[in-house]
Amino acid sequence: MYKVDLNSDLGESFGCYTLEANEEIIKHVSSANIACGFHAGDPMVMARTVEMAVKYGTGIGAHPGYPDLQGFGRRKMSLSYDEIKNLVIYQLGAVYAFARTAGKSVNHISAHGALGNLVQEDAVAANALCQACCEFDPDMKILYYGKNSVLKKEADRAGLPTVSMVFADRAYLEDGNLVPRSQPGAMIEDKDEAIGRVIRMIKEGTVTAITGKEIEVKAETVLVHGDGAHALEFVLALKDAFNREGIEISCFSK
Repeated sequence: MYKVDLNSDLGESFGCYTLEANEEIIKHVSSANIACGFHAGDPMVMARTVEMAVKYGTGIGAHPGYPDLQGFGRRKMSLSYDEIKNLVIYQLGAVYAFARTAGKSVNHISAHGALGNLVQEDAVAANALCQACCEFDPDMKILYYGKNSVLKKEADRAGLPTVSMVFADRAYLEDGNLVPRSQPGAMIEDKDEAIGRVIRMIKEGTVTAITGKEIEVKAETVLVHGDGAHALEFVLALKDAFNREGIEISCFSK
């Protein structure tokens, strides 16, 4: 029996703007990466998303990003080490407060968008994220990282547990990094193709890069973006495929 965590970026609505079918998706994933108010989310959305996670037994995770509501946290920003560390601490505090109010803890951290990309490849930014986690809570939970990520090295150095994350709907470069969204073919639009890729990543530990080369990956948790137009449909299709393939969906815990 194979086992994998299925996570989704949720709580990314803001005010009167609704971006995803939060409650429908959160029923079917094992972990929720909850937006912390900088790239998306607000106090009402965070509270409601945590409430739903508790209701459906979904793991609660923090999804910190750049302070960039207009750009949805997907635009690059030039920030100092301390700025990155403190904006992460600030956002961890937001989700932690709602989780604690609900009698739960924060299980994991998955950085969003441009910040998430930066901490995968920049050691200084990765260290800032790790230090934020350690200073906020010495017993901090799991960090999600990508293939060939310096974040894994910095987390190991800081004594933080990690889980290797793969993307269900993104194309990969030969070096294991994601194809930038600005380039053609960055998103896997075909549902059946995406599901087939995920199954291979879990069972065989490989994925076909955009160049056609087979590369190794470690699929401990699979991300489905919650803001996609067909996110719920994709999550349900993934669950059906996992069931057929003997893959159990299970949340990680320390």
